[in-house]
Amino acid sequence: MAVGWSGGIDSTALLLALHHAGVQVHAWHIDHAWHQQSSYDAEKLSHLAASWGISFLSQRLDETPTSNREAHARHGRYQAFQAMAKQTDVYAIALGHHADDQAETVCMRMLQGAGVMGCRGISPHSCRNGLDIYRPLLHVRRSSLKNALQEAGIAWLHDASNDDVSLWRNRIRLELFPKILSMGHNPYRLFTRWQKQAVALANRVDNEADSIALNVTGSTCSVLWYDWQNLSQAVRAQVLQRMAASVLGEGVVFGRRHIELIEFWQRKGGRGGLDLSACRLSHCAGYLHLESRKAISRI
Repeated sequence: MAVGWSGGIDSTALLLALHHAGVQVHAWHIDHAWHQQSSYDAEKLSHLAASWGISFLSQRLDETPTSNREAHARHGRYQAFQAMAKQTDVYAIALGHHADDQAETVCMRMLQGAGVMGCRGISPHSCRNGLDIYRPLLHVRRSSLKNALQEAGIAWLHDASNDDVSLWRNRIRLELFPKILSMGHNPYRLFTRWQKQAVALANRVDNEADSIALNVTGSTCSVLWYDWQNLSQAVRAQVLQRMAASVLGEGVVFGRRHIELIEFWQRKGGRGGLDLSACRLSHCAGYLHLESRKAISRI
């Protein structure tokens, strides 16, 4: 079992908890190259892991663009984890996401206009291109992890990027949630409660989406037009997300803007086809077709 280890509170607590429980863990560190000290931090973590008898592997990412920085970093991080999995033949990784992360994620997605499926928050288990990803700390508050490390006399690294309020999550954690708390409300309980409700509703959406068979042929996915059109809007959107994943790759989803555009197009009868960022939708012979634009360009 690998652990994604940044050196911060949550991942350090997770790494040591698994290690002391007798699990053979491998510490995988991703250097995002966001600050000048990052290489020094990686070296420091390497020596620390060696002192604990834990194998350590690090990979430095290329510099991320200033726009959509968090999404690019997340994509690069998972690519690095998959490369490490192939290198070590370890295909299970535990990440240190905790209850505070869950609440912040739900809040962020609501502010970004996500529906029920997006507000399910962080999943305790997922699989990405053959890599099993576990998040065993989603029920634990960050303060509990911090207290545990302090009592054990374990130090951790502070990532300066966590103080950057230009990033969505940091702005929620450092500005929005404290303001909600000052008004006498607990945002962690509030958004965790909505997350649980969203999971229950999302399960109902998934069950309805299961009734629609996906016909995948090469780089094209098709469903019966009228079966899809007669679903509720939320279920139609979920079927589209499944179609996107089957054609464009696991983890690829349509954004809110694309879903709204598709809804408008289907209300008009799906005439003329619809070009999207990486694919094209068309309505032909009683079917809704989703085809990769890469495949279209080779024709």
